[in-house]
Amino acid sequence: MTERAYPLLPQHRRYDYQPLRDRADYDWPEGRRLAFTITTNVEWFAFGAGLGHDPAKTGEPQTHRNYAWRDYGNRVGIWRLLDLLDELALPAGHNCNTLMYDYAPQVMAAIRARGDEVVAHGRTNAENLRGLWEADEYRMLREVTDRIAQAEGRAPRGWMGSGAYETGNTLDILRELGYQYSMDWPMDDQPVWMRTRSGPILSVPYPIELNDSQVVIHRKQDAADFCSMIVEQFDEMIEQSERHPLVMNVSVHPYVFGQPFRLRMLRRALQHCVNHPRRAAVWWTRPGDIADHCCSLPPGVVPGG
Repeated sequence: MTERAYPLLPQHRRYDYQPLRDRADYDWPEGRRLAFTITTNVEWFAFGAGLGHDPAKTGEPQTHRNYAWRDYGNRVGIWRLLDLLDELALPAGHNCNTLMYDYAPQVMAAIRARGDEVVAHGRTNAENLRGLWEADEYRMLREVTDRIAQAEGRAPRGWMGSGAYETGNTLDILRELGYQYSMDWPMDDQPVWMRTRSGPILSVPYPIELNDSQVVIHRKQDAADFCSMIVEQFDEMIEQSERHPLVMNVSVHPYVFGQPFRLRMLRRALQHCVNHPRRAAVWWTRPGDIADHCCSLPPGVVPGG
């Protein structure tokens, strides 16, 4: 039959298919082969309204109980995670709701003091972008961008949508607002250039799998499973990175792994990584540094559109 008998499926047209084995090789700084970054999710939620996880069952209504459970992450959990990062001398990126500047400015000040990266993560995780007209979405993204620029002295380079949701216009708006990269598209272990109507924007890998919210809250696995995933992912990727430069991003939520019993297992898993015999092949970094390095490479090296 002719090709016309098989109509094309709807597609995004944001990037081209290019298999990993056919791509150009390159190094991370100082000849490193695996870029390792931890990305926390620093979030604030509406009380009794809007969106948000429940500790027992997905889709439950907003109550005082699930609000307080998530707020534990801001009051206690994030501080334990920051202490752990200090203990292991690890830099990090933090996906931050901008309402945190008003609700818990001490958290944002501590992130700033570490020299970590603030990644734009919407106003609050009680809302997302779905269903917005483009003009309304632009106003919301502009508000988030301006708030971070005001507090940090520079506009954010990266974006991670609340709930990882976006519309058909989000990447275009982000590029027009000056964003360098997004972490909403978990399709690769390498950064990939994506098309927008105003020029390219980079996709920096962010995990659906190596994400404590997905593992513990949605899939009902336990902390030991998640920490075992970190170890196995690291050991495999450090071997795979001999052939291809790769990114390992670990997603952590303070209200999940800021709990003491989980934190203890996370410490052991991360100690395995930082004390690995081949740790010299690893670039311990932040998402924005990964994007900066990709932007410095010659055109055609980083795959994409």
